[in-house]
Parts: sequence; structure tokens; C-alpha cells
Amino acid sequence: MSNTPFPIEDYALLSDAECDERIVAAKAKLGKRCVILGHHYQRDEVFKHADFTGDSLKLSRNAAESDAEYIVFCGVHFMAEVADILSRPEQISILPDLAAGCSMADMANLLKVQQCWKELAEVIDVENEVTPVTYINSAADLKAFCGEHEGIVCTSSNARKILEWSFERRPKVLFFPDQHLGRNTGYRMGIPLEQMVTWDFTQPRGGLTDEQIRNAKIILWKGFCSVHQAFKPEHIDQFLERYPETKVISHPEAAFEVCQKSEYIGSTEYILKTVREAESNTRWLVATELNLVNRLNEECKAQGKHVHFMSPMLCMCSTMFRTDPQHLAWVMDNLAAGHVINRITVPPKESELAKKALDNMLAVA
Repeated sequence: MSNTPFPIEDYALLSDAECDERIVAAKAKLGKRCVILGHHYQRDEVFKHADFTGDSLKLSRNAAESDAEYIVFCGVHFMAEVADILSRPEQISILPDLAAGCSMADMANLLKVQQCWKELAEVIDVENEVTPVTYINSAADLKAFCGEHEGIVCTSSNARKILEWSFERRPKVLFFPDQHLGRNTGYRMGIPLEQMVTWDFTQPRGGLTDEQIRNAKIILWKGFCSVHQAFKPEHIDQFLERYPETKVISHPEAAFEVCQKSEYIGSTEYILKTVREAESNTRWLVATELNLVNRLNEECKAQGKHVHFMSPMLCMCSTMFRTDPQHLAWVMDNLAAGHVINRITVPPKESELAKKALDNMLAVA
């Protein structure tokens, strides 16, 4: 056993094949002590090593229910935080590359949200009128903010149920960081667009008038996913001109105009289930991350299905792409040698409040 951790520099020039060998060997040595989680958006070279695959919440729950001591999360920073919050005290959450963040999550930070809450309080009775709802794609301190203010976390799968829960308690919702998930969900619940206003965190009072704040049912944070922002309604129109029989399915992080032109709208798990269970010899146009779409297309070829990526331009999650075989091999080799590197730990008080908001969600959906 080495006395010092292996440096990442020793792995930077290794081929993917060499990394594969190291990862497989380390997994065999660690056995049930280690579990690798692979988010749907991960590159194939990493995804193939995952013990569990899925969306971020599902993966964290898989890990918490496992016997593993080490949870290696091939995803982004907020996902490893959720794994740390939901896992048992003796489990250790690890992120192979600490630079793997989320541009959407970064659009809402605690200081900006606290300022928003303060400015809303100048217009309305914020504590009694507003439920803070954060998308799971957010930092742990924002989940803790929701826990502190009797709020809740949502996913793209359960956003409607979470909003219904919120409106049973207070007349308004502050929804962050993704405006599109909030708007698409609210609209499908029958909430008019004029009652869903966008809070521009770069402007005083979000760029809204007192009247807009008072009349709003959902206050949407001006955040978005850069991947899903790339899809445009004209992409659908152009594709349907060539293949009019195509079924269109979109993730609710896509823009309102894209979702309005889609027959099906849902999370990554919903997209996978819908296309997999569809009739043979059907054609699908999908608005979500490229790696997932490509894998789904390969999987469905045997059924005569054609699964197409909506954007004509290359569009993958660049932060997810940071987790490569080299970083995974580095982390796994170190674990096998007794060194924990890139551990993700949420401070105790923050973890307690964040878990409160997550538990609220798990109790609802």
C-alpha cells in the first residue's frame, strides 16, 4: 500500500484502455466496499463502469441503500452533495473531478437567493406567502435555505406534485434555479403565463414591479440549462418537414416554445421509458443530452426505432464530460491503495436543513 496518494498527473496521458484495466482491477479489489454511480449524461467510456445508472436522486438513493463504504459519483458536484446528505454517516461520497459543476446550479447561489428573499419581503409577507422550491440541480446550501424556510426540493419527475404541495401551504412559489422547468410545469397545471414572472437576479427586485410580485403565483429564477437551451422550435419544424411521422419528446428543462411543440414532456427516466416501450419502427426526435440520446438510439435499433437528437449542433453537457476514464482510474486506484481523494462533505447544519427539504420531497413523491 502506497503511503501517499497517486497524483493525477500520472494518469493524464494514460490511454482509455489502460484506464479501463485499472478501473476494473480496482473495482475487483474493493468489491462491495465501493459503488460507482453513472448519471445518464456521462460519456460512454465512464458510463460502462457504473454499478448503478440513472438520474441524480435515484442514484443517491441506490447508493444509500447499498453496502458500499465508498460512493464514487460520476456526475457533477451537486449530485455528490445529495449522495453525502442522503447516505449513511459511515459512507463517503467522492467526485472524480472537482471541476465537474453545473452551469445551471451556478446561476443561483445562496447570497443571490437571500437577497431575493429580502427584496420580496419589502413587497409581500414572504414567510407566510411564499414557499421556496429548489430543483435538485442546485447546491446543498440552497436546499438548506429551503429547509430553513419550510420549503422543498423537486426533480423533473415530481415537479407538479411538489408545486401542488407548495400551493396547499402558501399562495406563491419562488422556484429556482431553472425557469423552464418551473414554467413548463406551472403551465401544464393551468397557471397562466402572466402569473409566472421571471426574477432577474442581476436587477433590483428582480426587474419586477410591486404589482407583478403581488400578482405572481410562481416567481421563476432566471436560470437555465445550457444543454437544453440549445433546442429551438424551428429544429422541430424542420425535422417534421422531412419526417412528418416523427414523435417529439422533450425534457422540461427545454424552452417553453419547444415543449409546446412536443407530444411528450418528461424527465430523462420518462424519456427512456417512453421510447423503450413505444411501438417498433417508430421515429423519435429527442430534446435532451447527446450521450443519452445516442445510447438510446443504439439500444432501440433492434426494434427498428430511429432516435434522433433534436439540435443540428453538437450539444453535450460539458461539465459532465469532465469526468473521464483518467479521473475515474485515478480515484479508484487511490481507493484501492487506501487513499480517499476528492471527498465531498456537506457541513452538518447545512446537511440537516437540506435533508429536511429533501425529506419533504420524498414524503410527497
